[in-house]
Amino acid sequence: MGTYRVLVTPPMKRRHFLATGSAAAFASTFLGSCGRKYGSTLTVFIWADYLNPDLAKRFEREFQCNLLLDTFDSNEAMYAKLKAGAGGYDLLVPSSYMVKTLHREGMLQDLDLAKISNASHIDKDHLKAALDPVMDHSIPYMTAPTCLAYLKSKVKDPVDSWSMLDRAGLKGRITLLDDMREVLGAALKSLGHSINSTDPAQLAAAREVAIRWKSNIAKFENEQYKAGIASGEFHLVHGYAGDLLQVVDENDDIAVFIPREGAPFSCDDLCIPKDAKQVELAHSFINFLTDPEVAAENMEWIGYRAPNSSAYPHLSEDFRGSEVLFPPADVLARCEPIDDLGDKLPLYTAEWDKVKAG
Repeated sequence: MGTYRVLVTPPMKRRHFLATGSAAAFASTFLGSCGRKYGSTLTVFIWADYLNPDLAKRFEREFQCNLLLDTFDSNEAMYAKLKAGAGGYDLLVPSSYMVKTLHREGMLQDLDLAKISNASHIDKDHLKAALDPVMDHSIPYMTAPTCLAYLKSKVKDPVDSWSMLDRAGLKGRITLLDDMREVLGAALKSLGHSINSTDPAQLAAAREVAIRWKSNIAKFENEQYKAGIASGEFHLVHGYAGDLLQVVDENDDIAVFIPREGAPFSCDDLCIPKDAKQVELAHSFINFLTDPEVAAENMEWIGYRAPNSSAYPHLSEDFRGSEVLFPPADVLARCEPIDDLGDKLPLYTAEWDKVKAG
């Protein structure tokens, strides 16, 4: 096989969590691999723990190449690194709103869909709400909502609402994601507004909600909320569905739900940077990942949903039956993807600064 390596950047907002091990364990597995090196290397900039290693090895064998992964822990960290001049990447896996930013700034290539025949399997219902619905420059990879999770033994009379964050009896036992768009988006949704609102009055009201929530939490937390709720340190946490569902596998006292007011239901996409060297191989990798059987195997390992209609029949009954990853239509209708705000982003930054200072 090729030499499949992982480069890990310093942690900032690591999103993905494995019940079977950490990113460090994942990295050491492949940094220690010693196989035959092929001629071509595909360099991918991706979230940590976001690709089934068996599938990575299979791709290397089938395409006689080496797969090199460099990981990032927030869209903003990835963007800052690219803007600072970091190059050498052949494929990026950011969230859709960041893909839109990169495309708007001329940092992505258009895709040649003739080389990605498996794009035909992408869920048409997902594309209706996608930020790149015609897949001009990106292909959906994995999607999941942002949720709340609680300990059933500690939280009495739960309701499927963002109002849980106001519970006085949970003071000091709650965490919120340390993420401007997620927290302000949740506050906006709790008030009946879009998570992408740019109305100053709505944003000011959302800031006040977020400040109120802040007074009730233990801390803003992007990493330890998973271990914290599993151990009982936290009783209610705000986090990503894939992370939380894998924690549920270890602790059935945990319940995960999408708040009834709606939530971000965002997607990470596959896209090719403007300066990519291995463009043909990048197209081949996208096509490989969107093969229905590959997508299903990848989903089961990661714990997120690939919006790939032809892959769904290949999923286990338990996975396909998840109402968090496959929510009822009425719940999904109240969710929306985080969007690129363009020149309106400073409106959020200003309000977030007030939340953090408040």
